[in-house]
Amino acid sequence: MKKWASIKDNLPAVGFLIFLIAIWELAARAADVAAYILPAPSAIAMALVDNFSLLLEHTRVTFIAVIGGLAMAILVALILAIAMDRWKPLKQALYPVLVISQAIPIFALAPLILIWFGAGLLPKVLIVALVCFFPLAVNLVEGFSQVDPEAVDLMQTMQANRWMIMSSVQLPFAMPFFFSGLKIAATYSVLGAIIGEWLAARAGLGIYMLRAMHSFRTSHLFASIIVVVILSLTLFKLVELSGWLAMPWQRESNNRLNKANNK
Repeated sequence: MKKWASIKDNLPAVGFLIFLIAIWELAARAADVAAYILPAPSAIAMALVDNFSLLLEHTRVTFIAVIGGLAMAILVALILAIAMDRWKPLKQALYPVLVISQAIPIFALAPLILIWFGAGLLPKVLIVALVCFFPLAVNLVEGFSQVDPEAVDLMQTMQANRWMIMSSVQLPFAMPFFFSGLKIAATYSVLGAIIGEWLAARAGLGIYMLRAMHSFRTSHLFASIIVVVILSLTLFKLVELSGWLAMPWQRESNNRLNKANNK
């Protein structure tokens, strides 16, 4: 019943999207707009089907950079958040720097990364990591700061060491914050990989976009945008599923809350 209710709630949005696509198709045909300016949805679908294998290969290259950058961002954010939680002076020194760093656009840093590390996979991974690092680090720091102090005191009373307190209390408590940040980071990661590919790469969705743009194949450009959207949504849903699997206590809490609301 819950699944059907969720599908039913999304029907208006799906219907409106289909309506917009139909209007777009009719307007493009009626106005006889040049294909390089605004292709009809049918032309975009044809470009997507005709170039599916090529798009799949470019997607594979982008996906490798995305996964590498996300993994690096998660590792560094976790280590730094734990360090800032353990040593308060470090948090006071680094946290404002993290916030200020977001004022620097990634387009300004990306050329420097390319100069320092050259063209290839590593610069793209680093750019993705930089894009994803901030939401992960900030959410983890926020999660650790809101851990119930009474639970920590109880573990200390039971003579638990720091690792036991971290693994049994702090990490489980911070996991909802972590997955909230990871959802944002997963969405940003594809953008970071494409920015890296725009600056210097031989393959990837960013390169496919540039080639389509320079050859005025706008339908191919729209097709690559659709693939980017699908990839971003897939990563978002995978993170959502991972959070659902990793936090069974959260599922139980939500089920109890839903039962209470339905009474």
